[in-house]
Amino acid sequence: MTNMTYFEAQKRASFLIKEKNLDEEVARLFLMEMFGFDNTHLLLHYRDEMSSQDADRYFEWVNQYLDGNPAQYIIGSTEFYGNRFKVDSRVLIPRPETEELVEWVLNEFQESPKLKVLDLGTGSGAIAISLSKEHPDWDITASDISKDALEVAKYNNEENGTKVAFLTSDLFDSIHEDFDVIISNPPYISEDEIDYMDDSVLKHEPKQALFAKNNGLFMYQSIANYIKMKKDTTHGTLYLEIGFKQTEAVTRIFTESLPDCQVTSRCDFFGNPRMIRVKY
Repeated sequence: MTNMTYFEAQKRASFLIKEKNLDEEVARLFLMEMFGFDNTHLLLHYRDEMSSQDADRYFEWVNQYLDGNPAQYIIGSTEFYGNRFKVDSRVLIPRPETEELVEWVLNEFQESPKLKVLDLGTGSGAIAISLSKEHPDWDITASDISKDALEVAKYNNEENGTKVAFLTSDLFDSIHEDFDVIISNPPYISEDEIDYMDDSVLKHEPKQALFAKNNGLFMYQSIANYIKMKKDTTHGTLYLEIGFKQTEAVTRIFTESLPDCQVTSRCDFFGNPRMIRVKY
């Protein structure tokens, strides 16, 4: 691989990736991430030769990707809502759809200088930290059952210069405060959907953050039960990411538990119903 240019390396990597029916754009992404190039500087360096050491490093990443490792885990970080987050196998990789959940909260409370927010099941901390970046004046708590995930979230909190408070909790077990807003991207995949899922997700991302009992509805039922216990003394707004076929079932869970609540669904940028808001 000596005397290979950056362009030739990308071309070869793209060919190998295409043979596996994977995302060819990753070949370009790896070059940019490994060598700190933006689009312009990558173009400027295309005709430059790579050192043999750099070529070896680059194709080591490519080979990991060909073996099924998610690109974000190989890189060690990903972008979410314009911020950088460390990710590894301890946490779910933040998805673009979840950015829309964050945007929904920010749009509805943009004029609220003080707000108590809970990010339930925070994982990498992407939701809580992104909200805190936009509203440093908000009092934001992020919880997760996984201590390993919280280690990653705390690192991201420090790297992003935010002041999110973290708490180890199985749902609401260790939460003793009330919040104006609860936001969550909980596990919602039914175990009978395993056959339809991408192998790289199943093999590398934490199953605890993906799958839920009761056809993927267990977490929504648990959240609804908690709010039902608090409904006479506590009122607020809940924002949830859901599976694209779960709108009717999740809406029914909350309207049956909380007859006076208002449930609103929203589609993502692909037109799939992926979010609900519950005012209680």
